[in-house]
Amino acid sequence: MELQREHIGEILRPASEAERDGQEKRVRRSFFKTMKRAARFIPFSQDVVASYYCAIDRKTPAATRGVLLAALAYFVLPFDVIPDFVMGLGFTDDAAVLLAAFTAVQRDIRPEHYEKARHALNEDAKED
Repeated sequence: MELQREHIGEILRPASEAERDGQEKRVRRSFFKTMKRAARFIPFSQDVVASYYCAIDRKTPAATRGVLLAALAYFVLPFDVIPDFVMGLGFTDDAAVLLAAFTAVQRDIRPEHYEKARHALNEDAKED
């Protein structure tokens, strides 16, 4: 099942401040748990984790934070276009949304976000 561009656009649409606050809470609560399950299915995991740090950075422009929080909120939802529990396919729609968001805002993802991502991924690898 392919996630079409209009669905991605709908997911990444601008949200109200209240919606963004809710998305940020959901993302902060579930991001690393979901990332740990999805890492082997998403070849650009470091970019996803850097996107997380960019999204929660208050110095990041609001429009960029909004796009990333929308994509990350979709990522942490267990039931979406292709439910995450469907082995091998469950994260393909999430990967498409994350890649679209990352591509749209990558200019705002700074080296310090990547440094935090590398550190987080290394710490996670040590736990396994």
